[in-house]
Amino acid sequence: MAKESNFKKPVRKLDAETKLGALLDEHPFLLDFLPTLSAHYMKLKNPILRRTVARRATLQMVAEMGGLRLEKLVDEIGRAIDRAQGGAKPKSARPSTPEERQEVLKGIIKDLHAGADMESIKKRFSGLIQDIAPAEIGRMEQALISEGMPETEVKRLCDVHVQVFKGALDEQEVPRPPEGHPVHTLMLENRECEKILSGIEEAQRALGEKPALGKSRAALEALYERLGEIERHYRRKENQLFPRLEAHGVSGPTQVMWAVHDDIRAAIKKARAAVAKDRAAEAVSAGDEVVRMVRDMIYKEEHILYPMSLETLTDEDWKKVKEGESEIGFSWVKPVDSSETPVSPRAGAPSAAGAIALSTGNLTAEQVDLMLTNLPVDISFVDVNDRVAYYSATKERIFPRSPGVIGREVRKCHPPKSVDKVLRILTEFKAGRKNVAEFWIQVQGRFLHIRYFALRDAAGKYRGTLEVTQDVTGIRTLEGERRLLDWK
Repeated sequence: MAKESNFKKPVRKLDAETKLGALLDEHPFLLDFLPTLSAHYMKLKNPILRRTVARRATLQMVAEMGGLRLEKLVDEIGRAIDRAQGGAKPKSARPSTPEERQEVLKGIIKDLHAGADMESIKKRFSGLIQDIAPAEIGRMEQALISEGMPETEVKRLCDVHVQVFKGALDEQEVPRPPEGHPVHTLMLENRECEKILSGIEEAQRALGEKPALGKSRAALEALYERLGEIERHYRRKENQLFPRLEAHGVSGPTQVMWAVHDDIRAAIKKARAAVAKDRAAEAVSAGDEVVRMVRDMIYKEEHILYPMSLETLTDEDWKKVKEGESEIGFSWVKPVDSSETPVSPRAGAPSAAGAIALSTGNLTAEQVDLMLTNLPVDISFVDVNDRVAYYSATKERIFPRSPGVIGREVRKCHPPKSVDKVLRILTEFKAGRKNVAEFWIQVQGRFLHIRYFALRDAAGKYRGTLEVTQDVTGIRTLEGERRLLDWK
């Protein structure tokens, strides 16, 4: 039997019968490029799968595996190969329409995700597009996610995107909204945040090569205590600004930014822990990371998010953004315009004119509201369409909420890392396989009990989900009995 030749015949055309194995042999970069089209192609990273099933798979089979149309898959692979072989448009051929600009931007970022050299990508960008509007970056990220690129992948190289576009963004004027506008307040907070970051850097420089923090420890603890107020800044973005953008179809970039918020929260927690343990080297390293991440976020906010938001949202949208701000609170500053905007009535609240006939009694809307807002637990209700319909606005909620979440899809009210868990609970509740899900966690010295209940009508039909969160720290310490009134 003749030995198989090592010579690999070049792939001459792309169609339904083209073998994936031959394509990967000739164009290895496709192994990194394909996952940008569909998360299902991450399986190709498995060498065993590549040597067996994938080697014999046709592009028709590959398209079905990724949930793509064959024509789209062939077109995307063909363009990627052309770009890799220098077959893209000449630099003089600048895109002339918004649609062409978007395609060029998407192509640049796809190549970047596939491992193309950063400097060559920057040159290509500057040669094709001399300027870029912040909203274009948002639309580009949204389009990539809509076409199948995982949000986690967009987030992973989010900083790299900014590096590519930074030169053009630096030439754009930073927005200057009127005093009292939500963006004006967010930018005031950024200026105060920058002062805290500079303070952290100064305190760390004073350490030199010392193994312990010494006198700098108290200063750093105070600085991180102040920096912790950034939580309200991020929560106003997540619960007030992001829902309005999502209503206009901008959801991918907001979810990516929320995920970065969580990374910053984790970085601050790590730095504070290092300071508390008096580990100088670890504290400096963690502090440098915090300063870098927060400064990068400020840049993304003021050069991308805020300009895009001002271009996208209407006056009515901004009114809704402003309405819930005071419930969440502000970081370091008081809004210049301190006038309060009345909060819209809670969604679904019945008229207070008459009593509501309940299964075991009658209550007015006011009485129902008083009961729910005075229970020693936090309550949130998600309707049958997976949208937040109600939350109990208690004086000291364990997890803050604001009116901006009413009507929002519940999956968008949770950090990206916990969305799968939420969706699984809802799926099991709707299928009737489960009725309760519960968790308990420890947060800042408190022991929290979190429970989810499937709500069903008399016929057993699913009508929504109730989330109940309770601080049981004190309850866990109870012993013996108390049968007498113990009022002082």
